[in-house]
Amino acid sequence: MRKKADLPSKICAACGLPFVWRKKWERDWDKVRYCSERCRLNKTGNKPRATGHEKAGS
Repeated sequence: MRKKADLPSKICAACGLPFVWRKKWERDWDKVRYCSERCRLNKTGNKPRATGHEKAGS
């Protein structure tokens, strides 16, 4: 059995965090770009979130 540290890893295209190989990605690891379904659906990258403190109309 392989250790988790020995598995290949990538950087998520949406959130920028590293993620490691999973068995379900075995056949298409080369095509995997996102660490989760949430990142795949949000695909927007690292945009700052609005805090609600910005001045409107300035």
